[in-house]
Amino acid sequence: MQKITTNLWFDGQAEEAAAFYTSLFEDGRVLGVERFTEAGPGEPGSVVTVTFRLAGQEFVAINGGPEFTFTEAISLSVDCETQEEVDRYWEALTADGGEEVQCGWLKDKYGLSWQIVPRALVELLASSDREAAARATRAMLEMKKLDIQALRDAAAGV
Repeated sequence: MQKITTNLWFDGQAEEAAAFYTSLFEDGRVLGVERFTEAGPGEPGSVVTVTFRLAGQEFVAINGGPEFTFTEAISLSVDCETQEEVDRYWEALTADGGEEVQCGWLKDKYGLSWQIVPRALVELLASSDREAAARATRAMLEMKKLDIQALRDAAAGV
């Protein structure tokens, strides 16, 4: 069992969200569903929590009600090796009401913020050529979904 588990608060969509998220990741799977009993406070049989795993990390989705919503103060960051991987996560997470933000950030249809980050960006920003890193940074700031080739071109001064 992992020592720290992220809990995500939903207003009745915990099971739907867990199914959606686990469909996006190759190793994603629902690990368990807990339901309210007659003791409450929710309707007996309705979902209270869903435990699921994404990329080796466990999460708990809670049907906590409308009192709290997600903000950009927390986000899930996805390390991507290729542009195809960036595109796949970006398209899936912005579909059906998701929202493109900036610099590789987006909000999914549940309002949860994600960062879809190509590994190439991290390498470009860590370059010992500080001017190239600055050019890559300026290019990134103009993008919503990150484009690896455009970032490389900017870093190279093309």
